[in-house]
Amino acid sequence: MTDTGIIVLLLILLNILFSYKGFTNRTFFDSYQFEIDPILVRKDYKRLVTSGFLHVSWLHLIFNMISLYAFCGLIGDHLGGLRFLIIYFSGLIGGGLLSLLIHRHHGDYSAVGASGAICGIIFAAIALFPGIGIGFFGLPFTIPGWLYGILYVLFSIYGIRSGKNNIGHDAHLGGGVVGMLTALVMKPDAFVHNYFTILLIAIPSIAFIWMMIRRPDLLVVDNFWFKTHHKNYSMDDRYNAEKNNAQRDIDRILDKIHKRGMSSLSRAELEKLKEHSKNIP
Repeated sequence: MTDTGIIVLLLILLNILFSYKGFTNRTFFDSYQFEIDPILVRKDYKRLVTSGFLHVSWLHLIFNMISLYAFCGLIGDHLGGLRFLIIYFSGLIGGGLLSLLIHRHHGDYSAVGASGAICGIIFAAIALFPGIGIGFFGLPFTIPGWLYGILYVLFSIYGIRSGKNNIGHDAHLGGGVVGMLTALVMKPDAFVHNYFTILLIAIPSIAFIWMMIRRPDLLVVDNFWFKTHHKNYSMDDRYNAEKNNAQRDIDRILDKIHKRGMSSLSRAELEKLKEHSKNIP
């Protein structure tokens, strides 16, 4: 067995053991999952890594491990086991950091799963081998890696902005971009040969991340379901909805103070509470 094979086997075993422990012990799960407040307030940075070894179900775990196994050989054979491991953890941490950026004002946001790390491996493979065929379970065809990468980035951007489901699109996008950039640092000549594909994937991804930093107010759009079922959604409705959402945020902060004290609040929550107090007549 190659060094990459041994590393992948160990990663799969760690994911299985860690996830099983989380399935059977909620305290363990809560202690190691990705959660905004413990990371930003208590500086519990280990959660950026440990959350990547937890999963919400056996189906979630199995799907991620199959995806990992499917792409490990391509990267491992080309770059070696150590570089494969570096890309894996770069994607994992990169996905977590992007989630932290997007949800920094959502203190109770939580997530688990190895998807960010696996997206890092997949996008690294696309950057180095844009012509690879990527198949889907049960379907008798593949699509070129470069097309898959572009479609995946666009889908992730839409998913982050719409917020229409519970999929961690932000961790997928962050992990994919960081994994791709890490692979290019290791093999810079790949950019010369595959620059068109790489730029098609990198430019919209980086532009979107920059937009989130500079203009976070543009992040959220109307949910597709809401558009479909509420065609008469007026500006007054939007104002009232935003007002209600703001009040729910304040109620959540006050409830958090009641349960954990003022010291548990993040900087963003303290600023929001201060701003709310100014508007009280």
